[in-house]
Amino acid sequence: MFTPARRMALTAFSALAATSLFATPALATVFHQGISLRPEAQISRDGSVRLSGTYHCELSPTSGAVQIKATVVQDGSRLSIGAGEVFCDGREHAWEAVSPLAAGLHAGPATAVAELQEIHMAGLMPRAVDTVAQDSHDVEVVDHR
Repeated sequence: MFTPARRMALTAFSALAATSLFATPALATVFHQGISLRPEAQISRDGSVRLSGTYHCELSPTSGAVQIKATVVQDGSRLSIGAGEVFCDGREHAWEAVSPLAAGLHAGPATAVAELQEIHMAGLMPRAVDTVAQDSHDVEVVDHR
């Protein structure tokens, strides 16, 4: 029995496509996660920078630790800040990230990004950091100094 090469190639391609569609990476996050960023960044009287918003997440048995990373970029200055403790219980929570230094930021428009990150550990060391939710948009930096 003779099978044309074109038909055999099409069959192999279909099998590969089906495998790609239905295979999920072992550490993929399957629960709903989200983060939002308020449209304003604050520079306090003491010179610290504050970004804030809300998040929600749920942990799966394969989830690692969860953290929030906030970044503000203005006129070539870039400031990344970590937020406090993250609770993944499916409910919405407020978050706030504060840096003690303004690092070249001033009043005016900027771009900010908030990321909800999952950290997968290998022993005591991080093996991978995955961004599971992100919010990015223009913000207004308000200087209260």
